[in-house]
Amino acid sequence: MLPRVTDEDVTVVFEKITVPLALQVEPVGRWFEAYSQRLHSKHSVSQHSLSSSSSDESDDDQLFDNEDTSEALLLGLDPKEWKQQDHYAVLGLKRLRYKATEDQIKRAYKKKVLRHHPDKRKARGLKVKDGEDDYFTCITRAYEILGNPQKRRSYDSVDPEFDDDVPPVNQYSKDHYFEVFRPVFERNARWSNSKKRVPPVGDENSSFEDLNDFFAFWYDFDSWREYSYLDEEEKEKGENRDERRWIEKQNRAERQKRKKSEVSRIRQLVDNAYACDPRIQRFKDEEKAKKLAQKQAKQDAARQRAEEEERVKQEALEEERKKREKEEEAARQQAAALKKERDAQKKAFKKERKTLRACLKDFDYFSSSDSERVSNMQEVEKLSEMLSLTSLQELNEGLTGGDAEKAKAAFHQHVKELNRKVEKEKMEQLSAMKRSAGGEGGRDKKKWNEMEVQFLIKAVNLFPAGTQDRWDVIAKFIGQHVEGSDKNAKDVLAKAKELQKNDFALKEDAQKRAYEHFVKEHKVAASSVQDQPSQRMESVVDQQLRETGMNPAPWTTDEQKMLEQALKTYNASTPERWEKIAEAVNTRSKKDCMKRYKEICEMVRAKKAAVEAAAKEKKS
Repeated sequence: MLPRVTDEDVTVVFEKITVPLALQVEPVGRWFEAYSQRLHSKHSVSQHSLSSSSSDESDDDQLFDNEDTSEALLLGLDPKEWKQQDHYAVLGLKRLRYKATEDQIKRAYKKKVLRHHPDKRKARGLKVKDGEDDYFTCITRAYEILGNPQKRRSYDSVDPEFDDDVPPVNQYSKDHYFEVFRPVFERNARWSNSKKRVPPVGDENSSFEDLNDFFAFWYDFDSWREYSYLDEEEKEKGENRDERRWIEKQNRAERQKRKKSEVSRIRQLVDNAYACDPRIQRFKDEEKAKKLAQKQAKQDAARQRAEEEERVKQEALEEERKKREKEEEAARQQAAALKKERDAQKKAFKKERKTLRACLKDFDYFSSSDSERVSNMQEVEKLSEMLSLTSLQELNEGLTGGDAEKAKAAFHQHVKELNRKVEKEKMEQLSAMKRSAGGEGGRDKKKWNEMEVQFLIKAVNLFPAGTQDRWDVIAKFIGQHVEGSDKNAKDVLAKAKELQKNDFALKEDAQKRAYEHFVKEHKVAASSVQDQPSQRMESVVDQQLRETGMNPAPWTTDEQKMLEQALKTYNASTPERWEKIAEAVNTRSKKDCMKRYKEICEMVRAKKAAVEAAAKEKKS
């Protein structure tokens, strides 16, 4: 854009050129271009602007519709139906439509006025209709709509040239997704009321984030499209305020209905695009594969951990097994050594005893009579059984010395020592027993009657070990059931230990007394059975069941469990309850079950009362 060189210009060298510098030069826009053009053409600013405006007008003329086509359209218009006309086509902006600028609309209107104004047509000798019946009214109406930004926005919302179609969900849409849906989203993007840039449809290589942003934007699409242009009646035509309000209410309801339909259309478009988009399925498959891989990785890790734990466990078990085998082997060897030692000791004992018996037999047991021989033989057996191996060896050495007197003295000396030792042990045991008996007698100064002992045994079974303040509770239980009982917890504990110590003897005595009672009461029955040997012997239980309807035998644990289960199964509202309970406990009659239930209830009440009494006494 430098000035052109002329023949009058002279080239002069002033000085040497410095080393060139590399500079980055950027254009500064159309103003620099205009400046360069003015320098080149030697025009002033006003001359250049005039020429540029004329060139712009010539360029805009190419954007306007063909004048002959536009005139034919104008002649076919009905001024009364101006609201149904295409305002852009009327002004010659059919190709630009909503993309036309305000300046282009003004120039288009000016151009139409210069050509189609009634005065201009009259000057050309054309026929002109009167008033609003002339088609020039349509041009005026078109400019009133498109020249006002708010009215133009209302008209653009219902642009008759706009395509509201939504591509269907079919195989063709899936196979040609971008060719089908890209132009639809691009033409619907004009309705966006968001200040953000409308995200593009993208291509097959779009990332998941871009695709997510695209569908998120369109699912939350905010449209500025409104339908006030399609109002059937204008509010200003109302005769009064109420009528104008009614008209506005009707128009508002219709607009909301159309707006709702538009929202549904956009939502349907996005749903169809989502259903047909091949990238969605690809991303879903990738996400599924990723989740499966993560799941498989977790399963592999869990399996590895389980295998490692199992390996460690097996190693620990193997080590424990080896250790146990080693200990068992050591114990086996030790047992074998002990057994060998015991066998050797037993063999030595056997040898020394045999030697002792042989030596004394050779000395005729140092006896002068039969009674002395028998006595000494008993002493020999006692010595062989009670002396230790060392003592036996020492005695045998004394007996095998060859001197009968020394042998006799050694024999009698060992017999005397053994007897003294046995006597000493007996005296110590007797004194210990006396001390023990004296101590127990000192503690147990109070006498126990048979009723107190029976309730003590029952209370020990009723209040097992672990019961809080057990012996105090048992003492209270005995005091509640035996009148005049003054036993405390120490007395109860001492008597319970005594009964436990003598438990075997008490059992033997009880069995003996029970047998005597059985023989005494059933002697006649037994004799009658002997007189009839062909009949089966009737047991005591069967006889009691036949005579009294009750089984006198104590309740066993199994019978008690069956009774408790039957009581749970057949509650108080069950008809013929005790007959069914007796059938469940097949070894007991109805009376037995009822009696046992009463005993259990009494024991539970007594138990509660004893516990409460012991607790009160403890608090006081």
